[in-house]
Amino acid sequence: MIRKLATTAILASALSIGIVGAAQAADITLRATANSNENDEDYDGLVVFKNYVESASNGAIEVELFIGTQLCSNGAECLQGVADGSIDIYISTSGGAAGLFPYVQVLDLPYLMADDRVAEHVLSGDFTRAVRGMALEDSDDSIRLMTIGNTGGWRNFANTKRRVAEPGDLEGLKIRTVVADLPQELVKALGAAPTPIPWPELFTSFQTGVVEGSKNGITDIMGMKFPDAGLKYLTLDGHAYMGALWWMSNQSFTGMSEDQRRVIVDGFYALQQATFASPKRKSIQAYQDFVAGGGDLYVPTPAQKAAFKEAAAPVYDWFKENVTRGGEIFDALTSAVAAAEADINAARDADVN
Repeated sequence: MIRKLATTAILASALSIGIVGAAQAADITLRATANSNENDEDYDGLVVFKNYVESASNGAIEVELFIGTQLCSNGAECLQGVADGSIDIYISTSGGAAGLFPYVQVLDLPYLMADDRVAEHVLSGDFTRAVRGMALEDSDDSIRLMTIGNTGGWRNFANTKRRVAEPGDLEGLKIRTVVADLPQELVKALGAAPTPIPWPELFTSFQTGVVEGSKNGITDIMGMKFPDAGLKYLTLDGHAYMGALWWMSNQSFTGMSEDQRRVIVDGFYALQQATFASPKRKSIQAYQDFVAGGGDLYVPTPAQKAAFKEAAAPVYDWFKENVTRGGEIFDALTSAVAAAEADINAARDADVN
């Protein structure tokens, strides 16, 4: 009798869930895309976002995920889709958005943020809101920056030739860059030779000596099996935090009720936290695999890190002088970093004592 009652209760519950689910079909469907794969931090973030938004809205908002190039294939095309409303949510690197918003390359400027704690503090605050305001202004209120997370940890110098402990050790090395001025200016400032190479060609370029180094995160290095192509030396100089800019159609966002917009904002907060955490976890095994395969992993001393920053300093002036609104965004970032460092140091002192 008890088992029969329990079974009846379960069936009734299942039916009620089905009825409620049918009655609460989504009022809004958001199309979100990432030009990556399901092993990427971007995907991790989108899964967290989708789960949060659909649950917190009680099914009123549905999030459809399109991973890869189903909706668009590059930054310019995807951001155009966001602007015209055919895509609701898109994640780009700073390089992917630089054609439309050149000042977002400020995230690629070297040695401005010291570590994860500083970067996460900065990107969780008013700096991101400042970039949002600039992007809305420059896109005629069509493209809204929702948050900035991480995609791949930190960029570090890696090469096939020798250990790089100081800036002078980069002298003459052919370092792969993208076809963009800022990373090429950085490589030149450090005495190396910038060599633009498409990402799919990089493995073969290491093998043939067309390039001798790159600036990548460890998960990319190991995911692409670059050590098999001769990449043996990795220096953890951490010259740039690999920021992930999450864009949304402003029309889609502002067309929602205030309660729904709160759900979306909180969903992006959850997404941001997921992308902050994911590279930390994935990089542990990647570093272990790199060393186990015979790789040379070098951590610069504080003095050596300071020397890298000093050598790269001319890039800051180049950015402010040559990039649209460069001075404005540079000041916003450096002010945010100073405030973050003060807050973190105060909190650390309070916790230590």
